[in-house]
Amino acid sequence: MNYSAADIEAMCELEDYSHFRAELVEISPQSFTLEELKEILGDMIRSKVALEDSMREHFAMLGELEQTQLLDMLGASGCKDRDWWYRMLMDGPVHREFPTI
Repeated sequence: MNYSAADIEAMCELEDYSHFRAELVEISPQSFTLEELKEILGDMIRSKVALEDSMREHFAMLGELEQTQLLDMLGASGCKDRDWWYRMLMDGPVHREFPTI
């Protein structure tokens, strides 16, 4: 499945909204029912999984040299090491049930 720019934007918006709701839970946990807490957690998981699946799909479409360069760049970014990015982008199935990040 190829995600369009609109799909990715919608995924990012859902992730932002679910994180906003999670922050509200931290501020006032008693204001939420158990069902609402489950829904917030489910939204967070679904949005992260969708974004990661999209990243893996796009990564798989790159050539070997581009993949190597991107992994090197991500590893040098300071946000996780290169091996972590390799495992997240290349190891295992493209579509997963739970997020890596």
